[in-house]
Amino acid sequence: MDSIVIRPLTLLPLLGLLLCGCRPTVLEPVPAWAYATNPPPPPGPAAEVPQGPFQIATSKLSFTRKELSNLFNAPDWHPESHPPMPRVVSHGREPEVRACGYCHLPTGNGRPENARLAGLPVEYFVAQVKAFRDGSRKSFVEGRAPTINMTKSAVAMQDDEILAAAQYFAALPPQSFVRVVEASTVPKSEIAGWLFKFNPQGGQEPLGERILEGPEDFGQFELRDPATKYIAYVPPGSITLGKRLAQTWGDSQELECSSCHGPGYKGKENVPNIAGRSPASVVRQLYDFKSGARRGGKSSEMDKVVKYMKNSDMLALAAYLGSLIP
Repeated sequence: MDSIVIRPLTLLPLLGLLLCGCRPTVLEPVPAWAYATNPPPPPGPAAEVPQGPFQIATSKLSFTRKELSNLFNAPDWHPESHPPMPRVVSHGREPEVRACGYCHLPTGNGRPENARLAGLPVEYFVAQVKAFRDGSRKSFVEGRAPTINMTKSAVAMQDDEILAAAQYFAALPPQSFVRVVEASTVPKSEIAGWLFKFNPQGGQEPLGERILEGPEDFGQFELRDPATKYIAYVPPGSITLGKRLAQTWGDSQELECSSCHGPGYKGKENVPNIAGRSPASVVRQLYDFKSGARRGGKSSEMDKVVKYMKNSDMLALAAYLGSLIP
């Protein structure tokens, strides 16, 4: 394993560390690839964008570009496939409460730039929204629209709206649409839509110590099709290493993710299902926990897990969890 980096310490704290056998907590530079942030639009007139209406192969419905861009009206391609959405999920409440189903989809399975809500325990869901509301849950990287919109919505949400959304998403089955692929070289990519857009015709680039995650069909992603499939490229060996870390983590290898997250990491009591989650999203949460940007709820229980995690550990664990069936 890599040597542990120790920040400059005075002699007395260093002596204490040596006597107790402890390691200092070191926060490595932010893994920017996990926090894909859209660049500002290029100068000059905006390119002309088709306005629709658009359709997808599995639905008889159609939506215009304006409808697909309205954060207060969740595009629902398959209304027959889920229970009726509470108004806070389908439309939100203007001017600040965005429709939960717009970003997280009516299915609750979310997209890599946010999170899967389907199947989350009600108590856990409520606690997390309230953590966004009181400012104890933030993103380490500022300026990302998904987190900004979530925070503004949480601040404006009423308790009965939070509960209605929590009960709706708790009743939905969690699904995964991400395919985790180990590779040393990957198609060239650019940041678009708060994740990566791959260009197979543009050649290849080294992956290095990154996870690059994006839709297999970017056009389908832009239409907010809940069946959009994603691919997450991870370094060779990541899944095997991640499995070992999930089962034997900690200085004494005493920590196991399933002890809290349940068999198969499918959740237990008021602890969420983490199997089959977006690998990029998992890395963001681990880094936010370690940096202290994410607090509130039950975040204190993650402190001993992330305390000594390196970015490479987070990457491997996220790759493994993403490869599982929820």
